[in-house]
Amino acid sequence: MVGGGRSAAPGRKIMVVADPTQESAGALQYALSQAVVDNDELILFHVENPNSWRNTISMFLKKPGLMNSGPTSASARAGAGAGATTSVEGSFGRGDVEFLEEMKSACKLCKPKLRVRIEKKAMAEGKDKATVILDQTKVLGIDVLIIGQRKSLSTILLGYRLPGASSRATKPIDTAEYLIDNSNCTCVAVQKKGQNGGYLLNTKTHKNFWLLA
Repeated sequence: MVGGGRSAAPGRKIMVVADPTQESAGALQYALSQAVVDNDELILFHVENPNSWRNTISMFLKKPGLMNSGPTSASARAGAGAGATTSVEGSFGRGDVEFLEEMKSACKLCKPKLRVRIEKKAMAEGKDKATVILDQTKVLGIDVLIIGQRKSLSTILLGYRLPGASSRATKPIDTAEYLIDNSNCTCVAVQKKGQNGGYLLNTKTHKNFWLLA
């Protein structure tokens, strides 16, 4: 698994799929608390879609304690975590602040030494989100891809069929599952289970792996 950032080799490129959703916020929280170390580079990647909705991430990230966990010392968590929560809450509600910048600010408040950058890519006609993300991991040389995953009843029953897939395909897949199966780099799909409930993780080699927060 990717957890236990303290023992991971430094200098990796870690990409978090960034959307204005609670699933994406949970993925970012997992990345910051369990996956990245200061020498890594964190890339917030957003697939631009003109029909996407915004601002739900603001309310989710404003919850107390979002950014005060992770593989740091108790004193560091007490100082940086409390300061991050207070400062972030003051800015997340502003409509003039893009959610990507909010996420980047949260990262810097939580881990000031971490290199963080934003990447965007428009969804071209005839392409789907999963393919755009997969292509970008190759272009940027990503080592670890982290994506929030929702396991609703409709997702389980209907899945996510890629455009152009045969109607006779036996197993529709969602975006996260497609990336897990097809990424050259390690891909981790994250489900956040409540504020203190831990994470349910899926990778190519680990299915429904439970990680306590």
